[in-house]
Amino acid sequence: MPNNTISHLATSISSLIKKVKTRIDYIKTLQVVSLKPNQPSKGNVLLSYRIEPFLLKPGQPVPNDQSWNWECLLIAQTFLDLGYSVDVIQFYNDEFVPQKDYAFFIDLRHRLEALAPFLNKDCIKIFHVDIANMVFRNAAECNRLLELQQRRGITLRPQRFETPNLGIEYADYATVLGNNFTVNTFKYANKPMFRIPISSSYVYPCPDGKDFETIKKRFLWFGGSALVLKGLDLVLDAFAQMPEYHLTVCGPVSNDKEFEKAFYKELYETPNIHTHGWIDVSSPEFLEITNNCLGLVYPSVSEGQAGAVITSLQAGLIPILTYESGVDVHDFGVILKDYSLEEIKATVRRIANLPGEDLKLMSRKAWEYARANHTKEKFAEAYRSAVEQMIEHRQKKQASFTESSKQSVSSYS
Repeated sequence: MPNNTISHLATSISSLIKKVKTRIDYIKTLQVVSLKPNQPSKGNVLLSYRIEPFLLKPGQPVPNDQSWNWECLLIAQTFLDLGYSVDVIQFYNDEFVPQKDYAFFIDLRHRLEALAPFLNKDCIKIFHVDIANMVFRNAAECNRLLELQQRRGITLRPQRFETPNLGIEYADYATVLGNNFTVNTFKYANKPMFRIPISSSYVYPCPDGKDFETIKKRFLWFGGSALVLKGLDLVLDAFAQMPEYHLTVCGPVSNDKEFEKAFYKELYETPNIHTHGWIDVSSPEFLEITNNCLGLVYPSVSEGQAGAVITSLQAGLIPILTYESGVDVHDFGVILKDYSLEEIKATVRRIANLPGEDLKLMSRKAWEYARANHTKEKFAEAYRSAVEQMIEHRQKKQASFTESSKQSVSSYS
């Protein structure tokens, strides 16, 4: 058999195996995971989030790549601790139809809108917000792509464009991962919202051992997909114009071939820019990178609450951010006034030229803030408090309605 025929056959078999595996993985996500409390159940809760962490084998570690791996487990545990049984479905499972009454329904995207007509009327519907409102985010990404087109003569396609959902409009309450920016993108619906601090996938030792005089001209861009939305193009252009400053890039650059091609020179042929690519935040390599960088430069135009920023704060990096990153920096970082190259360059230079002792203090404060506010424990505490407030609010509304009804009947009589 000719070599090219063998090669073609091997490729076809490999492609078929990949398709079968993908299909099997997809079917797994359409199942329902049912959890029971360690006490008589008060009722049922439906959680439409990520199902993968609930399918881990006993003893298999929870991945550290995304904070949602832990957060969906913590949400389920909150209701188990409150005495409820919990059914978990994948957030894109469009085959599930409720077959029982639910005291609570928590949804991440489109299921709330789709399943609301099938829920019992007394079900408390909670929209879990982990991103800015989709209409805003789609517009923000398109505006950034337009700005890039006009600045560089490059047209790139949206990477995070998603059909807007109406979850907030069908919800009774919302839990929001983010700052006032994130909240305000959903404010139009006039629903009670509870801010929940995003948890950190990993925590690191105190950064006091850094040599701030040595690293004061070294910065990091660290983020996930949708590179233009998250401002990597701007950061690359800014540092390409500042050869005396160094930038390390950590993120899935190779997954976006169009972006990689458009910025190949900046990514791989510019001496002061060092492209690492995707990195495991629990690895010694990531800690070495953060220990040799002063700050994070992250001009994203739309987030819920950027997990990459919180991870960077945990590592003691001084944040240079946009307001839309969803993270408040208080007195240990800088919020950029705009997205211009001049603003980014000026801010980087200003931070780098601060005295070493000031930088050490800012780094320490960033680390302390993350440790005090963004841990799994803080997420669980804030989430439970929010649910308890929702229950209290609903009980007060019901009591008020009952009293009002009694008065109406008395008045009629």
